[in-house]
Amino acid sequence: MPTRRRMIALAGGIGAIALARPAIVQAGALPGLPATMVWSVYDVGSTGYVEASAIADALGRAYGARVRLQPSGTSIGRILPVKQKRASHGWLANELYFAVEGLHEYAALDWGPQDFRTLLGRKNAFSVVATRESGITRPADLKGKRMAFVPANSSVNIKIEPILAFAGLTWSDVELVQFPSYGASLRALIEGRADCAGAAPAAAALRELEASPRGIAWVELDPANAEGWKAAQRAVPFVEPFRETIGAGLSAEKPAWVMGYRYPMITVPAETSADETYAVTKAIAESFDLYKDANPIMPRWSVAEAGTPPMDAAFHEGAIRYLRERGQWSAAHQAWQEGMLKRHGALQAAWQRFAPEARSRGLEGETLGKAWGERRAAALAALS
Repeated sequence: MPTRRRMIALAGGIGAIALARPAIVQAGALPGLPATMVWSVYDVGSTGYVEASAIADALGRAYGARVRLQPSGTSIGRILPVKQKRASHGWLANELYFAVEGLHEYAALDWGPQDFRTLLGRKNAFSVVATRESGITRPADLKGKRMAFVPANSSVNIKIEPILAFAGLTWSDVELVQFPSYGASLRALIEGRADCAGAAPAAAALRELEASPRGIAWVELDPANAEGWKAAQRAVPFVEPFRETIGAGLSAEKPAWVMGYRYPMITVPAETSADETYAVTKAIAESFDLYKDANPIMPRWSVAEAGTPPMDAAFHEGAIRYLRERGQWSAAHQAWQEGMLKRHGALQAAWQRFAPEARSRGLEGETLGKAWGERRAAALAALS
């Protein structure tokens, strides 16, 4: 996997190429494709920034479209421009789930559950990483173990919950050891201060764990365990089985079945024109050959992988139109879509009833979040 330095260099190189090369297909004119777009993305140097740069360059070369990337290091900083229509698309991670569910910073009176839709999303891997000496290899092995935990790292914590649920466990079944940052939580394994932590396999710090005397192991989630996956998806609906071969302790010869999710997910407001989202989805899918070799992760943008559920939000109808044309939108995909639309609608309706009450009672901060959490749980329980 590229280092941060290599990713920054690649992003710069892609930008230089985009300026130097004219579009190679000027019959450009893919109906409905905007001539200019602004994409809200993660910081320069992130994998998401590099991926967006490569695809933006491809759209310029293939269709003459001009794309400006607007990087931000915060969840709100990426989502607010999309909400306010200062950015046409957001390249988002699990902040999308928090936004559509009204969780964490979005459990606030000026936010609440947002109405967003996805076009495509690259598959990514996540699981609990452990020291080999701990003996942890399955979700059930986590019971009673020291779990490195970062209270403010909501996007990691939300993905640990389904792994615990896979074995019928909760946070109360592990010994939480708090750390101030994601990097510190992973270093704790190397230093012997924790047994396990939630992590993406590509995290650079894990190479040091792999080479250390403590060794590295991944909690594997058996894809054939239907009950385990049902419990995991009840906890968080955007996860799926995923066979990972890239990352610390992993290879094509030594893969692991872990938890799949999507990052980045190309996101738009639900009200965006279906003709536009159809055209953007088609343009990204059909310029694949121009960006697939930009870095080792880019092949996962193949529409056969990136255009399937689950996602953190429902697909946009324009994207589904294109996926149907390709013959890859199945009855199972449509059932998932309908379930997500019902979930979105139920939460938005619950918020519309809750927000005026919260204002009249003067609720804010943690008090508001707790009250909304109870209302949200009731709305979701009514869907079951």
